[in-house]
Amino acid sequence: MEIKVTVKQLGRKHPVLSEQILNIAHHENTISLEHLLKLVVQQQVDAFNAKSFELEDEDYTKIPQDNYLNILTDTGKVGFGSIYNEKRANLEKAQENAIQAFEDGMFAVFYNDEQLENLSHTIDLSLQHTFTFIRLTFLAGSYW
Repeated sequence: MEIKVTVKQLGRKHPVLSEQILNIAHHENTISLEHLLKLVVQQQVDAFNAKSFELEDEDYTKIPQDNYLNILTDTGKVGFGSIYNEKRANLEKAQENAIQAFEDGMFAVFYNDEQLENLSHTIDLSLQHTFTFIRLTFLAGSYW
C-alpha cells in the first residue's frame, strides 16, 4: 500500500523532506500507529540495506555540481552519498528504537493535521491523507 509522508523539524519553514510516497507491506484499510511505525521503519531499513557498500580504493574530494549544491543546502545537510559504515541496519533494533523514541516524545506523528498520541490509535488509510513526522528538539539550558 502506498502512503504519503512528510518529515519536518520545528522551527524550520520548509520541510526536511518534501512529501514522499512510501510503499509499505500492508493491504488493509485500517492500521494501528505502532504497526504503521514498524512498517515505515521496515521500508527505510530495506532501502538502506539495498544501497551499495562499495569501498573506494582512493580517497578523493567529491565536489557536487552547482545546481545540486543548492538542493543540498536547502535541506540543511550537505552529503555526497558516501556510506562509511559497512554494517547493515538491524530491523528489529530499528523498530524498537522507533517505538521507544515515539513513547519518549522525540517525534510526533500527524495524520491530516490530527496528532496521533497513542500507539494503539487506529488509522483509516482509505482516506489517503498525508502523514507528517515532526522531529522534536529540546532546549538545553541551566539554572544558573
